[in-house]
Amino acid sequence: MTLQIHPLHPNFAAEVTGLAINRPLTQTEIAAIEAGMDRHAVLVFRDQPLTDDQQLAFSRNFGTIEITLARQMAKPGDTRLREEMGDISNLDANNQLRARDDARRLYALGNRLWHADASFRAEGATYSLLSARIVPGSGGNTEFADMRAAYDALDAKTKAEIEDLVTEHSIAFSRGELGFAEFNQEHSAKLNPIRHPLVLTHPVTGRKSLFLSAHIGGIVGWPVPEARAFIRDLTEHATQRQFVHAHQWRVNDLVMWDNRTTMHRARRYNDAAEIRDLRRASLRGAGPYVPQALAAE
Repeated sequence: MTLQIHPLHPNFAAEVTGLAINRPLTQTEIAAIEAGMDRHAVLVFRDQPLTDDQQLAFSRNFGTIEITLARQMAKPGDTRLREEMGDISNLDANNQLRARDDARRLYALGNRLWHADASFRAEGATYSLLSARIVPGSGGNTEFADMRAAYDALDAKTKAEIEDLVTEHSIAFSRGELGFAEFNQEHSAKLNPIRHPLVLTHPVTGRKSLFLSAHIGGIVGWPVPEARAFIRDLTEHATQRQFVHAHQWRVNDLVMWDNRTTMHRARRYNDAAEIRDLRRASLRGAGPYVPQALAAE
C-alpha cells in the first residue's frame, strides 16, 4: 500500500493510511509524515497495535524524547511505565483505578484544560505522539484547536497588539485554575514561570500561530488580572468550533500533533469505573524562544 493523507477538517487534522508504524520507516516515509505535520498539524494513524518500544522507536524518527514533568516529580514506586512514556491514564502503579482523591488523578485533571504540552519548559515540545491501549465506552475524546487558523482570523489591530508580547507559563498556573496545589517543595524550581512569545512563526512553513496554553499565568509588563483576562479572551476566540477537531479514540489509534501550532484538551469520562489507558511520547523542542534570563528582570 502507498502512504496517503486524507484531511479530516477544513483547516487541519488528517488521517494517514497505507503505513504500518510498528516497523522501521524509510526516509521517504519520514519525510512524508513531516510534510503532513507541517500542513495538517495533527495526524491520525488508525489500527496501529504498538508496544511501548515500538511507539518510542516510531517517535524517535522525529526528534529526541523528553521525560515528562509528571514523571520527574513522581514518587518512587508510583509509576507503571518506563520513564520515556507519559502515562495518560487513570491507573496506579498496580494497574488499579486511582481513587477519586488520589493526587495523581487530580493533577491529571489539568489535561482537560486547553493547553500545549510542555509549554512550561524553556525548550517547549515539538510533537506529542499518543497511543490508545484501552479506551472507555463513552467520553474521553481529545479535542484539538488550530492556532494557525485562529491567528489568521484575528483582526489587524489585534495582530499588531500581540506581535511582540511575551507570556509566562508554569504548570502551577494551570493546576491552580482547578484548585490543585499539592506540589512537593523539592520541585519548586520546576514551577518557576517560563517565558514564550504569544505569537510563533513555524520554522518550515513560515506561518504564524498563537501560542496559547492553560499554563499561561501572565504577560510580561502587564498587570496580572488584565493579562489573564486577555489570554482568556484569546483562548475563547481560538477554540471556537470552526477551529476545533474532536478525535474519538479507538483502541490502537496513534495521534501525533504539533504543540507549536495546536492546543488540545481531554474530555470528561467516567474515570471512577472505566479504564482509559493512553501512552504518550513527547519530543523536546528547539527553544528557548525567549532568553530566560529576562525572567530575572
